Amino acid sequence: MCVDPTFPGFEDALSGERFGSYLAWAGGQRDRALALYALNTRLCECFYVPLQMLEITLRNRIHRILSEASGDHWFDLDAYRLNPRQIGMIAGARADLAENRKPATPGAIVAAVTFGYWTSFLGTEYETLWQMRLHAIARREDGKGLRRKDFAAPLGPIRMLRNRVAHHEPIVYWDLPKHHAAIARLTRWLSPVAADWASLHDRFPAVHPAEGIALCEAQPTE
Repeated sequence: MCVDPTFPGFEDALSGERFGSYLAWAGGQRDRALALYALNTRLCECFYVPLQMLEITLRNRIHRILSEASGDHWFDLDAYRLNPRQIGMIAGARADLAENRKPATPGAIVAAVTFGYWTSFLGTEYETLWQMRLHAIARREDGKGLRRKDFAAPLGPIRMLRNRVAHHEPIVYWDLPKHHAAIARLTRWLSPVAADWASLHDRFPAVHPAEGIALCEAQPTE
């Protein structure tokens, strides 16, 4: 089967508005816009490994530390004062498990709630919990402890990046090397062995152009 390399009608498949962003970044050159869209797709794909490992290690470290202090059902305890959104997420996870006729074990509930549930624990409202318990989830490479904001500052943009990747949105205008490095750093603080595994399978350094990504139109803010 011979495929036309110019992919006529591709704009209609994406929608004119979506392809229009790439066309503007390409200075109106359609072939360059197609190349940018392909690059964006490859970059989204290669973020899967580092984002996956960060999310898994973050949730498992929080669950382990709080379970050691208060048991596997710590998320049901009033003592932790979960915010209403988090309480709703736990309830939603239980409902989904029940609908699928799966037991609502602590492990199943932990796996079912979203990344936002876990990143909420790094917010200012949990500073006291960080000081008392959560500081134990991670250590710097030299063994020194971390402040809550050492995690919180990079996690906001990382969560936004994750959502853009999940919803097939453009990420080529982001400072991707900066965020990629932050993901790797946080993962290493949480679990050096998980960071080593992710590094072995991480294709971002090979996919992202060493010279950067040149865009013609002024870039939107992240």
